[in-house]
Amino acid sequence: MLKSLLLALPQTDDTNHGSSPINPLPALMALFDGIRPSSKGDQSQLPSLLRLLQQEPELISRLRSALLQLFQQRHAVLLLATSGIYPATSVLSETVRRVSHKLLPEVDDPSQLKDALREILKPSDVEWINASNPNDWQDLIRLLGFDENINLQSHLGLTSMLADIIEALRVVAHRIAAAGLEPEMLRLDPSLENHASPFLGVCEEALNVTKAIEAQLNQKRSFEQNKDTDISHLEVLITQARQTIDRIRKRAQQQGASFYLTFHLRRLQQHLDRLTRLAYLLSSLVQNDKKSSVQHIAALWQELAIAECSQNNVRQFWKQNAELVALRVTENAGRSGEHYITETRQDYFAMLKAAAGGGCAVALIAAIKINIGMRGLAPLAEVLANCINYGLGFVLIHLLHFSVATKQPAMTANAIAAAIGEIQGNPRERKRDLEPLVSLIARTIRTQLAAIVGNIGLAIPVALMIAFLVQHFSGAHYLTPAKAKHLLQDIDILSAGTLLFAAVAGICLFLAGLIAGYYDNLCSYSRIPERLNQLKWAQKLFGAARWQRVSDYIRDNLGVLAGNFFLGFLLGGAAGLGALLGLPLDVRHTTLSSAMWGYSLFALDFNLPWQLILTTALGFLGIGIVNLGVSFYLALSVALRARGVDFTQRLELLKALGRRFRNNPREFLLAPKNVK
Repeated sequence: MLKSLLLALPQTDDTNHGSSPINPLPALMALFDGIRPSSKGDQSQLPSLLRLLQQEPELISRLRSALLQLFQQRHAVLLLATSGIYPATSVLSETVRRVSHKLLPEVDDPSQLKDALREILKPSDVEWINASNPNDWQDLIRLLGFDENINLQSHLGLTSMLADIIEALRVVAHRIAAAGLEPEMLRLDPSLENHASPFLGVCEEALNVTKAIEAQLNQKRSFEQNKDTDISHLEVLITQARQTIDRIRKRAQQQGASFYLTFHLRRLQQHLDRLTRLAYLLSSLVQNDKKSSVQHIAALWQELAIAECSQNNVRQFWKQNAELVALRVTENAGRSGEHYITETRQDYFAMLKAAAGGGCAVALIAAIKINIGMRGLAPLAEVLANCINYGLGFVLIHLLHFSVATKQPAMTANAIAAAIGEIQGNPRERKRDLEPLVSLIARTIRTQLAAIVGNIGLAIPVALMIAFLVQHFSGAHYLTPAKAKHLLQDIDILSAGTLLFAAVAGICLFLAGLIAGYYDNLCSYSRIPERLNQLKWAQKLFGAARWQRVSDYIRDNLGVLAGNFFLGFLLGGAAGLGALLGLPLDVRHTTLSSAMWGYSLFALDFNLPWQLILTTALGFLGIGIVNLGVSFYLALSVALRARGVDFTQRLELLKALGRRFRNNPREFLLAPKNVK
């Protein structure tokens, strides 16, 4: 079959004047269909094609001639300079473009090699091309003779391709220079504007290299005779440009990053990668370094082919960019999470005390929720009232320096992810590196247990006390028996939706953690505290020193306050959203459920079966486990993915945790008196 497809290729003379009006694209498309795996999981026919070409060399000239004819008829600048590189638009615009082009394919432009490659490839080809052996492509390139020394006497297809590579290098170089002077870049690194921009240096040196290569080709000189075409200086400038990007990213962690900046830095990195690839390829071609030329041609082919296969992949595009933004968000959340991991005995009891205060506050929030439910409000009004009750209540908890256990995992998971990322960067001493991580997890677990004990340990007694005081002064229970039984049914572990709704609450807690990180990032990026200090009327009204303290407080707490407030709306609005959509959607929060348990038991005068008391007690404990587990898992997964960490030491970590718990279980329950 492959032989018949090769024989069907149009054959022309392999000379300067061997051009032919025949379009080789349909025959090449048919040949590539023959190479492509017939079904998912099958091997491609590329090795078979290589064996056939080696056995029958006359077929090589047909394939070579068809490809050279395609290179001669179509320009490759657009393919080489733009394929696989984000456009200079917004993320939303690129998303719309990908969706529209996926629904309504583009028309083939007969003058562009990029369009020909798009016609030849399919989106599904990305898997087997990516998994194919680079040596196979290199062998094919050698057989076709594309590693030969290119000069003005070469085939028009080869000379036009070389001219396109040189022009693409110029295009990419100019784009790097322009991207390096974007206002977002200058905000984080003002030195780029003071004639110290490595991006401008990269552009100038790349242009010098292209001029030197063109001059030596016209003069038929070898690479060794013209030192102006040496790319070693360009390599140094590219390295400096990459270091500048890393420096800007680190500053963005402190000063905040926008979605546009993360998109722009990714695009600039892609341009530097493409410039490096093209420069190495040109250097090897001009030096007549056949081995290096073949390697760079094969690598560039796979890179461009995969890029064209994925050019309309919306999911991959959003995944790449969302992870960059998630990294900014999770790093801010991770810094907040470090405050929720105690180390000393003093910090441990401080957390226990803060959690106890949070339990008292949650009991009051639960009392207000019960009162709202008995008012007979319209559904929308009741949902809004519950949202405001939760939101302001959680904000008040933070203002009073109290703590709620369930919002900690989304914060602490990011700190643990950062520690895992550091371990992954040093694989040589994994066993020793795991010990600090085990200690961090042990500290997190005991802190979380302290928070849970503090929350539930006070939420239930305070709820009982409030119920007693209401009955004492009003002569009636705070809850009707029917309402109390309904609340108990909601938190009964044997009820079908209890743990499922607890998982929904865990998702809300995870989202609240991301929101907190987002607003911390927004505060730094928009310089909100500094802008607040510019308000003259506020300084006159409150005094300059007092207003400065307000600005400093907002700098340190805006994210947490926003996260708490939106958490209230997430928890309070879930049931309303379910009613609006006609879905059985609700949330179960462990501390709120424990307070409801206390109110319900008192309303029923504790006169109910012990089995129901047990299953409802197990219910709010199970709700707590699901709340913490879901929010922690989601936060840890996003944080690891955002950092590009594939933690392969899960089993070793579990073993290390088991050994530590076996040798020192107290470390997971109570902080040591003395910390070394």
